[in-house]
Amino acid sequence: MDILSEQIIIDDKGERTGVILSIGAYKKILEELEELESIHAYDEAKASGDEAISLDQAIREIEVTRNEL
Repeated sequence: MDILSEQIIIDDKGERTGVILSIGAYKKILEELEELESIHAYDEAKASGDEAISLDQAIREIEVTRNEL
């Protein structure tokens, strides 16, 4: 897939105002953006210094909190 096969939209003043992409290129960009967001979230979590807990422990803590409400 060639992501560089976009079409540029130009207004009456000759200024670029938009881009038309193929659906494939658009989906690829969305996938890459989602992966980048996941990497960013991981980096933030690592930098926070918070203690990691297991999924089971997290579920237990959520259930306790719900029961207290």
